[in-house]
Amino acid sequence: MSQGTFALHPQLSADTFVVGDWPLCRVLRMNDRAFPWLILVPRVADIREIIDLSDADQLLLMGEISRASRALKALLNPDKLNVAALGNAVPQLHVHVIARYRTDPAWPRPIWGVQAPVAFGGDADAELAKLRPALAPYQ
Repeated sequence: MSQGTFALHPQLSADTFVVGDWPLCRVLRMNDRAFPWLILVPRVADIREIIDLSDADQLLLMGEISRASRALKALLNPDKLNVAALGNAVPQLHVHVIARYRTDPAWPRPIWGVQAPVAFGGDADAELAKLRPALAPYQ
């Protein structure tokens, strides 16, 4: 992992809950109960694109995307997994891993802009308790 001071973008901090840290990424849960939605943020300062990571960190990121995808698939049995690194609104490199269902409010379209997020409120702890065992930190 590259040197530098990592700081989570304020928008990501405002919109998510921290699940934990993996060797490269901070694992976040989007505060939107309508969509099972993880966000992986490499803990590397000033990174905007996947190609800005070292070759070793690019490989590590792909492994962590796979791990997040497998965890959501095992936990939730979605119809489809969407993986995207857009960064149009938040420039800090982050990767969305979203479990999708034919019955979700946006199917088959992308989830962005379909509806306002439905916040967890007091249920956030229960959601995190469900996710954390499958997404526990590893070495």
